[in-house]
Amino acid sequence: MKRIVRTTCQACHCECGVLVHVKDGIVTKVEGDPEHPMNRGFICIKGQAQPQLLYHPDRLKYPLKRAGERGGGKWERISWNEALDSIAEKLTMVKEKYGSESIASIHGTGPRAALAASSLFPFVLGSPNHISVDLHICFAPSLVAEFCTVGNSITMEQGPDYRNANCIIVWGGNPLASHPPRGNEIVEAKRKRKAKLIVIDPRQTPLASQADLWLPVRPGTDALLALGMMRLIIEEELYDKEFVDEWCYGFDKLRERVKEYPLEKVAEITWLPADKIREAARIYATTKPAVLHHRVAVEHNVNSTQTDRALVILIALTGNIDIKGGNLFPMSIEGYIPSIVLAGAGKEFRPSPEVEERRIGRKEFPLVAGPDAVLPFVPSPLAVEAMLTGNPYPLKAIYCAGGNPVVDAQNSKRVWKALKNLELLVVTDFFMTPTAELADYVLPATTWFERDDCCDIPYMDFISARQKVIEPLYECWDDLKILIELVKRIPWANRKAVPWNDVNECNEWMVKGMGITFEDFKKRGYIAVPHQYKKYEGQGFDTPTGKVELYSTILEKHGYDPLPSYREPPESPISTPELMKEYPLILITGGRHIAYFHSEGRQLPRLRKLVPDPELEIHPEAAKGLGINNRDWVWLETPKIKGERVRFKAKLTSGIHPKVVHVPHGWWFPEKPAPEHGCFESNINVVMSGDPPREEICASVPTRGTLCKVYK
Repeated sequence: MKRIVRTTCQACHCECGVLVHVKDGIVTKVEGDPEHPMNRGFICIKGQAQPQLLYHPDRLKYPLKRAGERGGGKWERISWNEALDSIAEKLTMVKEKYGSESIASIHGTGPRAALAASSLFPFVLGSPNHISVDLHICFAPSLVAEFCTVGNSITMEQGPDYRNANCIIVWGGNPLASHPPRGNEIVEAKRKRKAKLIVIDPRQTPLASQADLWLPVRPGTDALLALGMMRLIIEEELYDKEFVDEWCYGFDKLRERVKEYPLEKVAEITWLPADKIREAARIYATTKPAVLHHRVAVEHNVNSTQTDRALVILIALTGNIDIKGGNLFPMSIEGYIPSIVLAGAGKEFRPSPEVEERRIGRKEFPLVAGPDAVLPFVPSPLAVEAMLTGNPYPLKAIYCAGGNPVVDAQNSKRVWKALKNLELLVVTDFFMTPTAELADYVLPATTWFERDDCCDIPYMDFISARQKVIEPLYECWDDLKILIELVKRIPWANRKAVPWNDVNECNEWMVKGMGITFEDFKKRGYIAVPHQYKKYEGQGFDTPTGKVELYSTILEKHGYDPLPSYREPPESPISTPELMKEYPLILITGGRHIAYFHSEGRQLPRLRKLVPDPELEIHPEAAKGLGINNRDWVWLETPKIKGERVRFKAKLTSGIHPKVVHVPHGWWFPEKPAPEHGCFESNINVVMSGDPPREEICASVPTRGTLCKVYK
């Protein structure tokens, strides 16, 4: 028997509409849904390879309990009842011994249902501590910057209106790999409508090779480049005077600030020709309408929030906010409860202010960890410190849903040591990752083929239904089901914080306000609304002044610089010229490849065949000076973690500066022996640090723009 099920893929952030082919109860193929507004029939290699995840022989199938010492690799299969009863009992013991705040959850990047479960877990147990593996260098700086400036997010995947733009700037992003449906829209805009394309990236990505103007900026200096462009736009009066006069707060102060960044100085420090900077600024300011898209590359340094501030201010100065072909505010769909509410963006699923005051990092980073945070979390480097030192108080029990912090958090060996120091570690996942190997209990999660839920990340004008293609295999459970059933076994838990008896009740609750059932939603597939432009004309901007805050009153209130500014990276040709004698290359990490989503996918044959090895990109000139040939295995060291090194396979390319090298992140080798699975061999986080100096607002650390040395 054959059938086709319309649902939504979850191999990455895109959440594309797909048609899943099923024969005799077996998933045989995944195709793009031509009617879905996100991907319009496109499907990437990750989506096509998802059946290999579903039926992988190494997939976790049953609840497991540690049978020997932590990390010893010995496991005992147990029932769900035994697992949940035991976990509930041990959580109670930890609470009675150390207090509720010693219990935390941790989550990595990804739109899995685990995000809601992970966020709700500490809330239910009276703890303020939801730890993020990577938000301090991914999304949070932009969220803070944009909410302080315009009151919402408009620069990431959901904001740019590529289909109607005549000029597109892609700054520190690689959407053809990281968000291909939207990346394809950029290519279409250039080819079909001859839209101008400017790419700002130290690497000549495939998108940069198609650009009208490619600016290979020195890593870590993006804020300075933005400020230099801003000065030129203001001095040459290329800004939108009408919009600025009516809708912007603090323009005169900004005009004075940018005088500190003359073009010649900017060009010298960013390694870019002054005439190219001038050309980029003029094209962007004079070609209407225009969009500016950035991604996390600009946030992996000590300028993260101020860089994002500068970029959204460029959009405002040119009047490209919420206009057709510009950067758009998201539309709300009346009656629908967005999933981000469950992640803490809504007050109803956040602890009381008294509990939030006890969150780790609240004092140091109030805009990401305090009661005023838009999406509160504990930066992972601070959580690791609490696990190891008890500062400011000990973390003793961790629920890890949808993350692999051993691989994806900075200073991997320190993270490993911290997790081994816990009294309870519970991990839900698809595979036995290096993080799961350290757990007391490992719980098997369902894939998106086996789950019903609502999809709205990173959608703007529509929401989409995910419907179960097949019943869950083995004894795998939905992440949210795991949480609901666990809470039922904890007498002291705040049961009202998880008010649903099962996952279906939660799905019905999310759509009920629209006057439909979840079954109706599944039949429709997606619900879209027409975009309304210039919404600020009726309601103003969601900022304290009701305007675009070029001068941020929120940042000023918290003691931060209210105007965008630039800080030289702590290790650089300017900050530490003597250090460059030993570490002569500038390192960037984390460039995306379409085959992998962070640390996921390396056990899937179809994906691993595309990228079998971790590669270090290096210019032929630099490689020749180091005696390195193409495909040689090389070592890389940084001054951040002395005595450690990681290995990569050299890939010679002229699409990178001779003084810059790039390596991927997220590398481990599922095929190698437990418990490490090779997670310390080619994982760049082994030689990255989460320690100070950190960015003062969001705790970002320099994983791009630091120094390194490379040798055979």
